[in-house]
Amino acid sequence: MVRDPVTGEAHPAEDLEAVNARLADWAARSAETSEALVDRFESMGYEVRGKSEEEVAEVLRHPPTRPRR
Repeated sequence: MVRDPVTGEAHPAEDLEAVNARLADWAARSAETSEALVDRFESMGYEVRGKSEEEVAEVLRHPPTRPRR
């Protein structure tokens, strides 16, 4: 857990942001070789089809833009 160097207080929100960013990057790399994963993301409301790995990662860092199918 990230802690403030002065107060020692934990900042779980910072940890969550870092973990979410890493997961988005991993998922984007995985989607490059898995049409089934792209289909799954699309069904969850993420517009990722036809995008580059970097674009998919950015899309996955935000809430879905469409309702689930």
